[in-house]
Amino acid sequence: MIRLIAVLTSLLTLAQTAQAEVDIEVVNTPSGLTAWLVEAPEIPFVALEMRFGGGTSLDALGKRGSVNLMVGLLEEGAGAMDARGFAERTEELAASFDFDAYSDSISISARFLSENRDEAIDLLRLALNEPRFDQDAIDRVLGQVISGIKSDLKDPDVIARRKFSALAFQDHPYGSSGEGTEDSVSALTRDDLVQAHRDTMTRDRLHIAAVGDINAADLAVLLDTLLAELPEQAAPWPDVADYGLDGGITVVPFDTPQSVAVFGHEGIQRDDPDFFAAYILNELLGGSGFDSRLQSEVRVKRGLTYGVYTYLAPRDHGPLFLGGVSSSNDRVSEAVAVIQDEWARMANEGVSEEELELMKTYLTGSYPLRFDGNARIAGILVSMQQSQLGPDYVNTRNDNIRAVTVDDIRRVAARIMRPEDLHFVVVGNPQGLEASN
Repeated sequence: MIRLIAVLTSLLTLAQTAQAEVDIEVVNTPSGLTAWLVEAPEIPFVALEMRFGGGTSLDALGKRGSVNLMVGLLEEGAGAMDARGFAERTEELAASFDFDAYSDSISISARFLSENRDEAIDLLRLALNEPRFDQDAIDRVLGQVISGIKSDLKDPDVIARRKFSALAFQDHPYGSSGEGTEDSVSALTRDDLVQAHRDTMTRDRLHIAAVGDINAADLAVLLDTLLAELPEQAAPWPDVADYGLDGGITVVPFDTPQSVAVFGHEGIQRDDPDFFAAYILNELLGGSGFDSRLQSEVRVKRGLTYGVYTYLAPRDHGPLFLGGVSSSNDRVSEAVAVIQDEWARMANEGVSEEELELMKTYLTGSYPLRFDGNARIAGILVSMQQSQLGPDYVNTRNDNIRAVTVDDIRRVAARIMRPEDLHFVVVGNPQGLEASN
């Protein structure tokens, strides 16, 4: 408790100098796009963040891994430039582009100097609208993906996460890795990648944020130049992911001196009225890196692990409440038992007034410190849009945190925490821990 109080004091001191207010302007372009803008002309630099909703969950039937591979090829040549030419031009402009695929989105991050803005946008436009998908580039990136897939087969953390997902969601896209398998990605053709691009990178599910040295009028022109040629509509959303995992323990034998466990059950969506209470509850249970209950009981008091954590995963089609822990094979059974006990105690008793007030002070004091750079702010803004939060959220979020009461926590804990449904997937050679299914 003393350590947490010291951290809180430090955070509050820093927060006094942080700017909590963020002036967000909603920009509508002539072609019908909407973006959020925070002007920051002090430095001649712009951070542009875009997210296409859908991600790897939109893989066509039998084409698992196609969206992930397609995204990996966006910077491997575009327009008249092959992969080398594209990389050289990016370096000449001192620009930075990142392309990433996730279960529910494709993320595009761009960073460029004001003096090179038009040239950087022209280059990015080619990558988004005219990727080449040259066969030599496909072969090279495919080799990298397969190498990663093979490496993951030897990683107990990845094995545990994927086994949990497979048990929970089965044939839904959430039940398998967006990277695909060695067989599924090896069978992909260039036509499959072209179709994946057409199915996912569309205007109807696009969220945009820009932060830096640009005004609203210029941003509107920039975005229409960049994105007007994209298709209008994406492939249909996947079905809701039916959660199919009961409480219990699954053991995956793996030759390692330390077992890894992933645990959890169904969670709560971001737009649920109880989300703020659930968020604080999670931080108190195991989400905070400070004196959470699980850290105290599993690590500090018993020395069973170097780290234990929980988090809310409000996925678009199937939310989860998850956690993870690793412990030596001869002690992991005790760690599992302690987590089960703490999960039940939180569900049945909630939290104390002191716990809640300390956590609210920490969460409200640390929040302004997140807004410490153009790129981070752009990322926060586009995530807010994905979660269907309004532009005023950054200025009202702390009020929502402060409004949560002990009774709210207790009510929501009883609602969303289901000890009887808590399932553990343990990868290793755990002693004294028997699988229940």
